Amino acid sequence: MMHAPRVRALESRHADLETRIAAEGNRPRPDHEAITRLKREKLHLKEEMEKLRRAH
Repeated sequence: MMHAPRVRALESRHADLETRIAAEGNRPRPDHEAITRLKREKLHLKEEMEKLRRAH
């Protein structure tokens, strides 16, 4: 699969965002705007991964 390295990189970034979202959510006063921004980025990565997987 030609896209495998790119998908793995996206998966890694996706997992990193998941960790950052959880960490922000666990703070005493979470920054909800930051969480929303991170979730949007995470969704974008998920969509890109799905697009690459469907292409092959």
